[in-house]
Amino acid sequence: MAAVAVSKDSLESDSDIHITLEDQQKINRFARQNAKWEELRDDLKNKKGDLQNLEDASDDLLLVEDESAPIPFVVGEVFVHFNMEEAKEKLEEAKSKVKKDIESIEAESTNVKTIMSDLKTQLYAKFGNSINLEAEEE
Repeated sequence: MAAVAVSKDSLESDSDIHITLEDQQKINRFARQNAKWEELRDDLKNKKGDLQNLEDASDDLLLVEDESAPIPFVVGEVFVHFNMEEAKEKLEEAKSKVKKDIESIEAESTNVKTIMSDLKTQLYAKFGNSINLEAEEE
């Protein structure tokens, strides 16, 4: 998570810099956007994992020798048995949905990063080294 901190010592020594309500609102908005971006990043990682699992399941279907054997498919919390063609269709539908979700998350993430960049520019312009908006190293 990005650290959002304004050093009071440096602000007190520099009488030209004052934190206004508008400045505080920008800092708070940046912090909210940063938290949202981190959630989106985690969601994206999970969706990409889901997509990989679906790709692996599609590959596994190619290895099935008996095409008349019922294929178990998870629907919600239960397994439903489908024939080979229905299972392939369901996998393709699921992959398509996950890909759309990934595109949506990436678009929203780009929007959030743009907002954060704009706020960061404004805040660094006013506070310089007195404020830290950089991500903490994990």
